Amino acid sequence: MRGVGDDRESGPMSVSGRPFDTAQGKRWRLRGRFPEGSLEGAPYPTLIRHLLWHRKLRTAEEAERFMEGPPAEYDPLLLPDIEPALSRLRQALRDGERIAVYGDFDVDGVTASALLVEGLSASGGLGADAFAYIPDRFSEGYGLNCTALDRVRADGAALLIAADCGTNSPKEVAHARGLGMDVVIIDHHLVLRGLPTAAATVNPKRADSRYPDRELATVGLAYKLMGALFESMGQAWEGERGLDLVALGTVADVAPVLGENRWLVKRGLERLAGSERPGLQALMEAAGIEPSQVNTEAIGYGLGPRLNAAGRLKHARLALELLLERDEEEAQRRALELTALNRERQERTAAALELAAELLEQEDAESPLIFVGHEDIHSGIAGLVAGRLAEWRHRPAVVYERGEKTSRASCRSIPEFDITGALRGCGELLERFGGHRAAAGFTARNEKLPSLKEGLLRQAEEALAGVELVPAIDIDAALPLAALRGREIRLISQMGPFGEGNPEPTFLSRGVEVVECRIVGSDGKHLRLKLRDAHDRGGRVTWPAIAFGMGEAGVRE
Repeated sequence: MRGVGDDRESGPMSVSGRPFDTAQGKRWRLRGRFPEGSLEGAPYPTLIRHLLWHRKLRTAEEAERFMEGPPAEYDPLLLPDIEPALSRLRQALRDGERIAVYGDFDVDGVTASALLVEGLSASGGLGADAFAYIPDRFSEGYGLNCTALDRVRADGAALLIAADCGTNSPKEVAHARGLGMDVVIIDHHLVLRGLPTAAATVNPKRADSRYPDRELATVGLAYKLMGALFESMGQAWEGERGLDLVALGTVADVAPVLGENRWLVKRGLERLAGSERPGLQALMEAAGIEPSQVNTEAIGYGLGPRLNAAGRLKHARLALELLLERDEEEAQRRALELTALNRERQERTAAALELAAELLEQEDAESPLIFVGHEDIHSGIAGLVAGRLAEWRHRPAVVYERGEKTSRASCRSIPEFDITGALRGCGELLERFGGHRAAAGFTARNEKLPSLKEGLLRQAEEALAGVELVPAIDIDAALPLAALRGREIRLISQMGPFGEGNPEPTFLSRGVEVVECRIVGSDGKHLRLKLRDAHDRGGRVTWPAIAFGMGEAGVRE
């Protein structure tokens, strides 16, 4: 649960005092009371029914299914092209072909690659000669590339599994086929063109997909594929072993924690708490995370960034090797290396945000889309910078590293604007692009950047006309601190795991009194508080709280 204090709006977030938000700070949006009589028959207190209603649950049956189960778990044979994918994999296993898993360099691609290699290989039970290839973000870029395919084929691969890429790579898939190598695509990206001529394209976002849940991350699709493959071969698969990877990739990729994803993440968190992987044990220790306390927040802010730091600054192969590592001492070394890379990533991000702030001062503050770039903004962190700008200014943001002839950009958006659709509208100006509604990336020649900026701005002006482009905090309910009792707290926990699409409830408490206050943090920037309702003079109910970035207020007190 998250709380919002009273009588003070969140101040403008800033870097070195430069506000990224508007002068008014973030708007507070208090959700209206759910309609009288709604969810009648659901065996929950009014507050819980209110929270469930605002998560789009409209009947008592839907509410109970969300809270109690049965879990959403669908037949993998409903996935598009699953049968040809299974057939081609069985052929490779039967004929002893070498299998290459070509994964993306983010956490979803890396965890999917680890799960597939583990399941296909001799140690995983199927006995295949399987290996992973992760492209270099800087020299190869996102997705399949022909030079890498040449290399993989030269290494003896007869079958390539593209994990978290390939849907929009018809030229590269055709190149692989020309080399005599079949391709099976396991991906969840939007289909921007016609499907490539692969042996199979397992993607629930295909227009012809019958799968009930379109939002599985690639690692979730890999998990479903491997379960179906083992079953089709009459072999038992210890599928629970891969659920820790599924939770990591799904949460780190900001996939909605709803439907089947929610069920997979819930089971994956349980698996993470007792993970037998030396690499994950070491990574949790390095991040200061107690395995028994691991949750989606620990993944999103502790484990995910460390795994991503490898691909952002060095090579994602480091993250893959950690996940597959079986030696405890080596796992410790690798975890410390990723932690050091993550610290460097944090420092570079802070410097890039400073630079972005300077660049924004030269732009129109009222523009509905942010478009900034510089040769000193590292392409590995451009997405992080774009994400911060989109959050702080509540508008789509494009941030690029300017190269000698071409620039690489990352884009992050807001719910009201489809950034990948906008890029598709400017496709003739791009060398390559791809992504989701909320996040995308592209490469463009430098001379095309002004026209691209103009085209994206024009689309943003049309799509966002009438939208108030001010950051906001959505508040589920206003209630006194003493109003939350044991039963409500237990039921709120039952609504988890929380994440994208299923946010942790946020409450507003008015008339709150500070009982205790102390400065915390290595730099003394934060306050740790104890709060109670002002009218509760007996002090029967107190809540711990943290006020980030308000250490100076504690000094003044």
